[in-house]
Amino acid sequence: MDNHNNTISISVIKRLPRYYRFLENLKNNGIVRISSKELAERMGLTASQIRHDFNCFGGFGQQGYGYNVPELYHKIGEILCVGQEAKTILIGAGNLGKAVASKIFTRQSGFRLTGIFDKNEAIAGKMIHGIPVRHIDYLENFCIDNHPVCAVICIPSNDMKELTDLLCRLGIQCFWNFSNYDIALAHPEVLVESVHLTDSLMTLSYLANNRNEDEEP
Repeated sequence: MDNHNNTISISVIKRLPRYYRFLENLKNNGIVRISSKELAERMGLTASQIRHDFNCFGGFGQQGYGYNVPELYHKIGEILCVGQEAKTILIGAGNLGKAVASKIFTRQSGFRLTGIFDKNEAIAGKMIHGIPVRHIDYLENFCIDNHPVCAVICIPSNDMKELTDLLCRLGIQCFWNFSNYDIALAHPEVLVESVHLTDSLMTLSYLANNRNEDEEP
């Protein structure tokens, strides 16, 4: 499987979590077998697209049978490494940070939250999912002692340069970034998955308004 990693397009990789979600739902509803055509109809894709995506990882179906749903669900989970528990820290324990933390705890994600930090002294000492919120001053010592590899960033962009420079020096290898700071530009050596909520909302605004214009007589 590792031999394919450098040749698989990011668009295929980004579809895998959606396959995983749909297959989980099918499995939970007792569906054991499904064809690429049936799966495509449920997901709004084409059967050839699904077969192409799965063939990037060797293919999982059987001719004349289709896909075994629990088996395919398990294999895609393995590809996504959802069973791994990479040590992860969260920076920013406000409303967004709490919501994001719950996503890491509610299902297998491939990550395990081990530390939460915030510069607000009023928040320090409170518990989120059984983990104490530490003041940001304790970040460096915590990282030295516990060796996290991933950081989730849920703070404004103001202090991001100094913070990300420090985190990279402390061994952070990947970021789930909810700030507007371009970590990948400053640190091309690390992996970054950025989530821009406002960008997504503005995209929806554009699409909604342009659709309305198209529908005008």
